Amino acid sequence: MAHLDFEAPLVELEERIADLKELTDAGAPEAEAIDAQIQTLQAQAEDLQRKLYADLDVWKKVQLSRHPDRPYLRDYLALLFEDFVELHGDRTFRDDPAIISGFARFEGEIVAVIGHQKGRTARDKALRNFGMAHPEGYRKAIRVMKLAEKAGRPILTFIDTPGAYPGLGAEERGQAEAIGRSIEVMSGLRVPVVCTVLGEGGSGGALAIGVANQVLMFEYATYSVITPEGCASILWRDGTRGAEAAEQLRMLASDAKRLGIVDEVVPEPAGGAHRKPETAAESLRGRLRHHLGALRGLSGDALVAQRYQRFRALGTWQ
Repeated sequence: MAHLDFEAPLVELEERIADLKELTDAGAPEAEAIDAQIQTLQAQAEDLQRKLYADLDVWKKVQLSRHPDRPYLRDYLALLFEDFVELHGDRTFRDDPAIISGFARFEGEIVAVIGHQKGRTARDKALRNFGMAHPEGYRKAIRVMKLAEKAGRPILTFIDTPGAYPGLGAEERGQAEAIGRSIEVMSGLRVPVVCTVLGEGGSGGALAIGVANQVLMFEYATYSVITPEGCASILWRDGTRGAEAAEQLRMLASDAKRLGIVDEVVPEPAGGAHRKPETAAESLRGRLRHHLGALRGLSGDALVAQRYQRFRALGTWQ
């Protein structure tokens, strides 16, 4: 199990507990003494976990949003949806694996599912381009959104990206136009749209699929116009000052909720979604069910108007 530096003491305790459980499972003669030791260590681990995550600073929360074991979209597809059928390609250039899109059943209802996908292994990370989409990824998303609107199906989008890919090829194929076009299309969709920020929500690459009637955000996710390292590189010509920049960007879920950027913060299990993905998924399931139910009775005109007013209100000076 991968871990962050500040999680090392907790992971070490948990590994010791796992080793002792292997001894008892193997029928060790001193099983009773080992069980007592396991209970003591488990109590210590629970206490340490509470202390570690009770008062995390901004940079540690940023690190949690990027945790290598944090559940990605494909994990939630398995935990929340049934009968997922993925649609590939933008019908113009190629398929972009950094964006997953298609249709699935959510509690019996057919919905469109669109979101960023990062990779686990080195090969998959390269394939998915670390969740940084090219223009064809957003054009694929637009295609599926329009298809969902035509079929009268709700749309669920999932953000998890440091930003849209800034490479030469992406710029040559119209990255900014693709992002702008996606924002435009989402603004006028006449079906319910609910967006969830799963991990990193970075820049226009996130906003391109984030124009929703309701925007949710996991407790340890982040949402910002730029990565902390990118911000530090621009402001101070020093990307190593990312932790300092993170303090100024107001990129945590609590900040986004307070500023009205997101509508609800979805709680995570103690220590983060990566520690109990099933619990995180069930927490999200309930909120998606609630918001889809609330939006289901609205007309197409009302959905467009509500979405418009929601984003017009952002940044209002009071």
